[in-house]
Amino acid sequence: TPVQIKEFGAINKIDFSPVSPYNYAVTASSRIHVYGRYSQEPIKTFSRFKDAAYCATYRDDGKLLVAGSEEGSIRLFDISGRAPLRQFDGHTKAVHVVGFLSDKYRIFSGGDDYSSNLWDIPSATEIVSYSEHTDYVRCGCASKLNADVFITGSYDHTVKVFDARTKKNVMTIEHGQPVESVLLFPSGGLLVSAGGRYVKVWDVLKGGQLLVSLKNHHKTVTCLCLNSSGQRLLSGSLDRHVKIYSTTSYKVVHSFNYATSILSLALSPEDETIVVGMTNGVLNVKHRKPEESKVKSQKNRQPAYRTYVKGRNYMPKQEDFYVSKPGKCVLRKYDKLLKSFQSSKALDAVLEPHIRLYTPEVTVAVMQELNRRGTLRSALAGRDEKQISLLLTFVTRRVIEPRFTPVLVTVADMITDIYQPVVGQSALVDKQFLRLQEAIGKEIDYQEELLEVLGMMDALFATLTKKRAAYLEENKSNGLIKTLEQDMNN
Repeated sequence: TPVQIKEFGAINKIDFSPVSPYNYAVTASSRIHVYGRYSQEPIKTFSRFKDAAYCATYRDDGKLLVAGSEEGSIRLFDISGRAPLRQFDGHTKAVHVVGFLSDKYRIFSGGDDYSSNLWDIPSATEIVSYSEHTDYVRCGCASKLNADVFITGSYDHTVKVFDARTKKNVMTIEHGQPVESVLLFPSGGLLVSAGGRYVKVWDVLKGGQLLVSLKNHHKTVTCLCLNSSGQRLLSGSLDRHVKIYSTTSYKVVHSFNYATSILSLALSPEDETIVVGMTNGVLNVKHRKPEESKVKSQKNRQPAYRTYVKGRNYMPKQEDFYVSKPGKCVLRKYDKLLKSFQSSKALDAVLEPHIRLYTPEVTVAVMQELNRRGTLRSALAGRDEKQISLLLTFVTRRVIEPRFTPVLVTVADMITDIYQPVVGQSALVDKQFLRLQEAIGKEIDYQEELLEVLGMMDALFATLTKKRAAYLEENKSNGLIKTLEQDMNN
């Protein structure tokens, strides 16, 4: 819920202190009130003005405050004191815009006498005066990157960029309407101007090229501000709305509605508080909700015993329709890795001792799948001495098993191809290669012996078949064939 604070007159400026605890100065009527972020009463007041005060602005260190006035003088205050430290006289009419340059020792100002001046704080003297504008100077800002650059906006529809080292402005930008507010991005490359119903963004580095023109308000836009990250631009208007734009797309992402026309607007350095000043002298303060911390209970409350035994003894009736609960399919680690195409990790997973020793068929199946996918070579490559030794041990032990032989011969082939260049560098790997050679040599010898035995058996079976055929031919004439046939039929 917003906090409403009544001031003595229209609020023309709100400025947050750049240092903690982030108090803010509110300029209204002939007073400057300094409020704490959560206080509804001013914690400090500066009231040494004969007439209206304007544009109270903090210095970067939060220790000094400068303000213009209706009588044309500029006053510099110390936050810890009350009386002005310095008074700068030189403008002949009201001074509506004042601010510090980023070197902290100079002040710029703009007044209704059409002039933009630069002042030296230690000596309280005027350094230079520019008479470039042809109407009231009502807004301005200073560059945070260059201590000599400041910008002013005027009711003559122009925004002018000044450099303290030159005698005249270095750039003029035509806004098209009386300029009410100007803002420079922290990078110094983009400038935002507000006037009439328009908010315009200009590229300073390209000589003041117009990037985008925003027309989302129905009445004059009076104030601008950026959030701490520079990702959001805020604009306030006499149409009682605050629009929030994204600085990447320049689309309106949010909007606030207020009771009366808005003159000033400020956002706290941590984006936690938004303060809006209105023409009827009401200060509207909104605080962001604090994030609720999720307090976890130290011990999770366990379900009651009856929850576990509920329905255990229930017997289905004849008219009941029984719905079986589908079993959840839990994938093994290597299946998940295969699913996510992590070939090397999947191979590592199936070379774990409990898989390769007790279920070698799983290891071989994964190798076969990787070979089918064409990723087996890349999964085998890039391994260290220990991993190569482990692979060779597995292949040596299982290659002689007929069910695994086709796959493991391919694996052995690939390992030999990949790691042939490093043979001789590791005694452990060389030893495993020799064992593999020995195992395959033995298996080949066994196969040869078996083939010889098979040849002998084929010859024996062939001989037995011929003898039986000759015996049947001899006994055909004496009727024995019939007896044999009867016996066979029986």
